[in-house]
Amino acid sequence: MPPVSATTEAPEHDRSLPAARPSRRSRLRPRPQDAFRTSPSVPQRVRRSLRRAAPAIAAYVGVRVIGLAVLTVWAHAQGHGVWPILAHAWDSNWYLGIADHGYARELGTTYDSNNLAFFPLYPVLVKAFAAVTPGSRATVGLVIAVVCSLFAAWGVFAVGDRLHGRRAGILLAVLWGALPVGLVQWMGYTESLFTACAAWSLYAVLTGRWLWAGSLAALSGLTRPTGIALAAAVSLAALLALRGRFSWRMLAGAALAPLGWLLYVGWVGHRVGRWDGYFAVQQLWHNELDGGIETLRMLRSLFFYDSTPELFLVMVSSVLIGSVLLFLLSVRGGQPLPLLVFTGLLLLIVLGSGGVYFPRARFLVPGFPLLLPLALLIARAPRRWARTAVTAAVLGSAYCGAYMVLVWPSAP
Repeated sequence: MPPVSATTEAPEHDRSLPAARPSRRSRLRPRPQDAFRTSPSVPQRVRRSLRRAAPAIAAYVGVRVIGLAVLTVWAHAQGHGVWPILAHAWDSNWYLGIADHGYARELGTTYDSNNLAFFPLYPVLVKAFAAVTPGSRATVGLVIAVVCSLFAAWGVFAVGDRLHGRRAGILLAVLWGALPVGLVQWMGYTESLFTACAAWSLYAVLTGRWLWAGSLAALSGLTRPTGIALAAAVSLAALLALRGRFSWRMLAGAALAPLGWLLYVGWVGHRVGRWDGYFAVQQLWHNELDGGIETLRMLRSLFFYDSTPELFLVMVSSVLIGSVLLFLLSVRGGQPLPLLVFTGLLLLIVLGSGGVYFPRARFLVPGFPLLLPLALLIARAPRRWARTAVTAAVLGSAYCGAYMVLVWPSAP
């Protein structure tokens, strides 16, 4: 006979009977069925998290499919194929070259030619998966980027949901996909991989999973130079948490976080035979930090002296200015310290660089916490205005992405 559920009515003749009060001994003794009421296993928690994030991931995919559709129509109108644009453009070829032939062994003196400037995790993954799957390495690299973008959207949603609820999390994932340069998330670039590591590392910090936070931050440090920003955020958060109570997990997370970045920078120095080898490579690419002088010079030239500014550069400049404003709003809104440290250092590195100007909007793609003030604003707006804002962002992203790879003559 099945057990009586809590909602089943008692028989009429039993309703007047007082409920039997369990004895003290029976209250203290665990019931047999309680032994099976354990905390959910890791696969169960993952499935539950994925079900909750499914609308956000689906909405993100919809955003990127619209962008891909606009790119396809525009590219075919110009007689271009879409696959070479996504899998073989600019930095993609550098990563594929590393996967094929490895890294340079000498520093050299030629500008813009030393592949040691590119961090190793993405090309290592491309090489590893290409060895056991059909298709070219370019195809494998593109598939890795797309799959990582889905994990990134999931992590972005998880952070937004954790802080402000499900609606804000969905909007945060949609806005991340609808960035003006969001197309690079589905190109053979590292932005999706880096964002996936960053989002889940920050989520791990927010939920107190310090080993996961440190390990993912270490992976981000093997993915892009700006991984040091995430490492600093995780390490600082762990060290501050240690003031409340000691935990070896916190200490290990703080130690792990910068390990990937330090290992690669140290390896480059050893490879070229000088302690500052990595920074010497960056000098060959003209990527030294100059305190923002070059950024201010470009902004002044673009908005005050250039009578016909290039549309893509206007977009890049607008993203940089908007990101600073969004960071200030994030500070005012009381965003958690790890997120502020990550985005603040990311902005400091990107804006303070004296290197090339035009890819800087792409460099800020992993800074998804900057979008939280916008996500909250749209979440609280009337639905008609919210739909209008999201639609404008999605269509604008689709146009900017296609323009970036079909009209703009240089790298994204």
